[in-house]
Amino acid sequence: MPRRHHRRSDRPDASPTFGGATARTETGPSGDEDYAVRSIPGARAVKPYRCPGCDHEIAPGVPHLVVWPLDRPGGANDRRHWHTGCWSGRHTRGLTRRWS
Repeated sequence: MPRRHHRRSDRPDASPTFGGATARTETGPSGDEDYAVRSIPGARAVKPYRCPGCDHEIAPGVPHLVVWPLDRPGGANDRRHWHTGCWSGRHTRGLTRRWS
């Protein structure tokens, strides 16, 4: 059977988007909820943020991740900025800041 090719706009959208960029889907800190994860390069990180994984500031210019729950009503409005290492270790340690 021949392959069916789709134009980019006709393809099923399996990945969430934020600000026009595609995000990947990963499990969250508790392991029972899916989150969209998008990398932010240092050149685009222009404001300080507070990481919920370590409760330390993510300074401007530091590459990091933006993470938001996929199944909650707030969706992208509930996004949080994480250090890349804190997000990678989210399953082995608890949160220091409450996800609200």
